[in-house]
Amino acid sequence: MRFLFSLSFLLISISISAQKIQVVELSSQDPISGVAIFNNDKSKSGVTDFDGIVDISNFSENENITFQHISHYRITLSKQQIISSGNKVELQLDASSLDEIVLSVSKFGQKKRDIPQQIVSVTSKDISFTNPQTAADLLETSGQVYVQKSQLGGGSPLIRGFSTNRLLIAVDGVRFNTAIFRGGNVQNVISIDPFAIERTEVILGPGSVVYGSDAIGGVMNFYTKKPSFSFEEGVSFSGSTTGRYATANNEKTGHIELNIGAKEWAFLTSVAYSDFDDLRMGSNGPDDYLRPEFVITQEGEDVIVQNNDPRVQVFTGYSQINTMQKVRYSPSEKWDFNLGLFYTTTSDYPRYDRLIRERDGQLRSAEWFYGPQEWLSGNLQATNTAEQGMYDESNITLSYQRFKESRNDRDFGDTILFETDETVNAYTAGWDLIKRINNLSLNYGVEYVFNKVNSEGKQTDIITGNSQEDASRYPDGSTWQSIAAYSSLQWKIADDISFQGGLRYNHILVDATFDNVFFDFPFSEANISTGALTGSAGIAWNPNKVLGWRANFSTAFRAPNIDDVGKIFDSEPGSVVVPNPDLKPEYAYTGEVGVTLNFNDIVKLDLATYKTQLDDALVRRDFAINGQTEIEYQGELSNVQAIQNAAKSEVYGFEAGLEVNFTKQLRLTSQYNITDGFDEDEDGNRTPTRHAAPQFGNTHLTFTKKKWKIDAFTEYNGQFDFEDLAPSQQSNDFLYAKDINGNPFSPNWYTINFGAQYQISSDIELTATLENITDQRYRPYSSGISAPGRNLILAANYIF
Repeated sequence: MRFLFSLSFLLISISISAQKIQVVELSSQDPISGVAIFNNDKSKSGVTDFDGIVDISNFSENENITFQHISHYRITLSKQQIISSGNKVELQLDASSLDEIVLSVSKFGQKKRDIPQQIVSVTSKDISFTNPQTAADLLETSGQVYVQKSQLGGGSPLIRGFSTNRLLIAVDGVRFNTAIFRGGNVQNVISIDPFAIERTEVILGPGSVVYGSDAIGGVMNFYTKKPSFSFEEGVSFSGSTTGRYATANNEKTGHIELNIGAKEWAFLTSVAYSDFDDLRMGSNGPDDYLRPEFVITQEGEDVIVQNNDPRVQVFTGYSQINTMQKVRYSPSEKWDFNLGLFYTTTSDYPRYDRLIRERDGQLRSAEWFYGPQEWLSGNLQATNTAEQGMYDESNITLSYQRFKESRNDRDFGDTILFETDETVNAYTAGWDLIKRINNLSLNYGVEYVFNKVNSEGKQTDIITGNSQEDASRYPDGSTWQSIAAYSSLQWKIADDISFQGGLRYNHILVDATFDNVFFDFPFSEANISTGALTGSAGIAWNPNKVLGWRANFSTAFRAPNIDDVGKIFDSEPGSVVVPNPDLKPEYAYTGEVGVTLNFNDIVKLDLATYKTQLDDALVRRDFAINGQTEIEYQGELSNVQAIQNAAKSEVYGFEAGLEVNFTKQLRLTSQYNITDGFDEDEDGNRTPTRHAAPQFGNTHLTFTKKKWKIDAFTEYNGQFDFEDLAPSQQSNDFLYAKDINGNPFSPNWYTINFGAQYQISSDIELTATLENITDQRYRPYSSGISAPGRNLILAANYIF
């Protein structure tokens, strides 16, 4: 009798503990949140949480349960089937429904169809298939973000004619831009690890209402993975490991991820290491891109050496390590605490475009490299849900970030190595809230950001090893502060009409003191106190299942930062940029109209056109100090330039996306982008704007069936003739091919590619991609390094 009682108790315990189940995606095994479950008459229901977990204890043993999600095929299973399958339900992805996916674009969830702006998303599933080497490459796979590279360890996104400090990057909702983000190309995005990303959302167009200064051309939101709780009693262990190799730069990458989950606590650890050799370009293309020679130093003397294979871009290799530690605590359904700790660093990495510059027919630089690019971050978020009061959901964020970078250069034949070192300590505090009242959703919040910049300069004799102080790149100890409050409203006017609008007031404070030991500036400090009111208003109208309209008008701004006000550096051969304390914010006005056509989820067309006018644009132009237009900088007489407020800039463009679902397994997608624009000075003279990319796009034909995914795709890029290039690019002729007149231009190019992924089992996944099959030699617009030639990527992923 005691045995029967114990057995009965054990069976009851097992039955009780088996009431929580997890819903995952069939091929990736990723948890799916927001899955609705219900019985036949819908008298019992539930919804999966962030980890795909839901309780089915209220369903009877023989009852059928239906699982429904907007981007997956609907299935019905009995409760007994679910329990016998190990409490796991697998849903197959429905590619034709992806345009309805819920996105977090206002720091809280919204349906994409109700958003008047254009949104691009890249999921962790996409990342596992495309295998981007860096976060910059990840953005490029979207087909709507153009990426410029000055070196292999780089990647500067261009969106709708804007780049660098006119685009805002956020990691888990925290501003990634710092006070020294420059107008030139910025490679900081490579510090973000693609393996750690759960999803990436790119807002095309302004985002200043929610994100503040710098969000003029777009916002790139990187959301990192969260730890998963155990849905069974006790502690659960899971994880994955990935190995990857690529032939074009002999890439060797390893990644390991471990999740430990309990009932209220969960921990996620992610570590990735990559090592890249020098990058090989393609065989078919302009000879102007070849690397026929390079400089080495032998016994203290610089020597020019002939390259055995001019396709190999000598001095491009580097290595990088990315680590992430997440801690999650959820003591109740109303509270969720998330702590994220990140550390990323690179080795020294050469700036390739500076190493191929010439002076008087000879390579100018013996050395030009960045020191380790370091990012340290701690991010604590506390989310609370409430049934009544001033909010339904509240999110408090406290963050600390430390950024380190350095620049090191030495001219050919010179023994002096010049070095500047920068450290930025960035603190962020924010409180975001949402209140839903019937058809209204009110978002509001406050934010404070503080940046402190430390900068040092020195010069070292490589023969003697003696060092001495030199001019720093930025005024040491300078600060940049942002204080802001915002509110936005989403109003579901009717089932087919949604309005979204908002306002934000942002006040910026800049304080910098200049050390005039090395330069005789006519000023000793810069103090800027300026405010900006930005707003947006848009309508999304979906009158029927076929047609959808969206229209949006937004204002945005960018306040001067430390890089604008106080930078000293050599911008191009023979020119030096100096500080300018007399700056004011630039202000943007953007209008956008888009239309979607959906024919029975078989053919979908998405079109958008936009125009942005930027007043008081901050641009680099010729300048004078104490009446002097030339000064000596690092031993060279240089033309003086400074960041200044120009008259205006205009950017306009057109975007087209096509999706054709021939069957559930076979799908065609295509994206094409056209951007143009100009800068206008006070005299009405117009020149092409620098960061408007050539026409570009991609086309994919994908086949998915059971354990297979196959993708045949092409990427293509239009041409910029000499007269299409901005003046700064015309003078950087070493970056470009030469036309029949000997002028620089950016030729058109295309690549043909093929990728395949095979799910050997639920634990093992293999991926292989052959890029640039025809071995084209090309260099994306404004880039200083040529793209990879024929490149075979092999990756294996094991889930445990």
